[in-house]
Amino acid sequence: MSEIAKIDVNGSVYEFPIIEGSENEKAIDISKLRGLTGGITTIDPGYKNTGSCESAITFLDGEKGILRYRGYSIEELADKADFLEVAYLLIFGNLPNAETLEKFKQDIKEHAVVDEDLKKIVDAFPRAAHPMGVLASLTSALTAFNPSSVDVDSEEAMYKAIVKIMGKFPVLVGWTMRKNQGMPFRYSDSSLGYVENILKMMFKKPGEKYVQNPILVDALDKLLILHADHEQNCSTSTVRIVGSAHAGLFASLSSGISALWGPLHGGANQAVLEMLEAIKEDGGDTKKYMAKAKDKSDPFRLMGFGHRVYKNFDPRAKIIKVAADEVLGDLGVEDPILDIAKGLEQEALKDDYFVKRKLYPNVDFYSGIIYRAMGIPTEMFTVMFALGRLPGWIAQWREMRLRKEPIGRPRQVYIGENSREFVKINRR
Repeated sequence: MSEIAKIDVNGSVYEFPIIEGSENEKAIDISKLRGLTGGITTIDPGYKNTGSCESAITFLDGEKGILRYRGYSIEELADKADFLEVAYLLIFGNLPNAETLEKFKQDIKEHAVVDEDLKKIVDAFPRAAHPMGVLASLTSALTAFNPSSVDVDSEEAMYKAIVKIMGKFPVLVGWTMRKNQGMPFRYSDSSLGYVENILKMMFKKPGEKYVQNPILVDALDKLLILHADHEQNCSTSTVRIVGSAHAGLFASLSSGISALWGPLHGGANQAVLEMLEAIKEDGGDTKKYMAKAKDKSDPFRLMGFGHRVYKNFDPRAKIIKVAADEVLGDLGVEDPILDIAKGLEQEALKDDYFVKRKLYPNVDFYSGIIYRAMGIPTEMFTVMFALGRLPGWIAQWREMRLRKEPIGRPRQVYIGENSREFVKINRR
């Protein structure tokens, strides 16, 4: 017999089925609550106890520190797969064989050409414009250059739209950074792999030969994999709810970029570097700021430690810490900001206050360190997050459309004025 939940409202009892996911997660299905009760709804600000959908893409267990894409552990994927392999897995549900993966990569390369008129849009932005605003605008503008909507019932049309955005997005990222830096725009190099191409488009200087650093390539590849999806977070939920109105793929992705821009979401790694800059300006005393972080009466908060979802440890942080150590060791960067970061990390890992509360450095802490060491400007950090999250957003949009989910339309509890009569202006 299936499990049920009972809700007693003023003596009237209503029964609702309890559904169970493949990882034994349970949820009360209240989809018929309003109809059965004559208008009663639930209220859950921030949707912290509300499942908006059923999804087969990502499993996350914050208590146990588990993250899996389509059943594969994030540890194994980061160790054995490359970013496009993981992207294919997220979007289409299974790991590709060698032939399928090679076709996927070649098709992405073929669609890496961006219309010249998009340059005019980039040029119209002031150099001081935040890169996330530029990227969101460019992604939305792609709709104008690709006006036909995606036929979600056609596998061919869906596939073409996916490889198109996967090919063009790195170019937009490169242009966004080069605009920020006042450098001439570069195009994709079809002779390079996906991640190598990203680095060249971002860092190649006029008149100089660009030499790939395999340690940086590997570190960026891992960062993109670790950020590729994270269940129903703010930006992913935004992509799904915008897409539920049958908005196109590019427009839905643009909405996700805007949501990611928020400092409480994708801006966390930028906030880490801004905190480190502030500590440096105040003399660089890490012990002083560790004490401030432990003082409940002090408004200072240590950014990049602990995680809203992971109550034990962030499994992504364990992976990327190794890459961070390799990058810093290889580049030999002398930077007081990075020295402060390493000091905070070492103190937090051995301080009883942080250890007992499981306030370990998270993925945002280490990703900020890596991006800083690579020479990526702080304001570009969230753009790099978006680059990694792209396949996850695509996968979530595709799943939502294929499942023919209804348009998102949350309810509310009205707390405003009751019915009032209009008063003419001369009597107010």
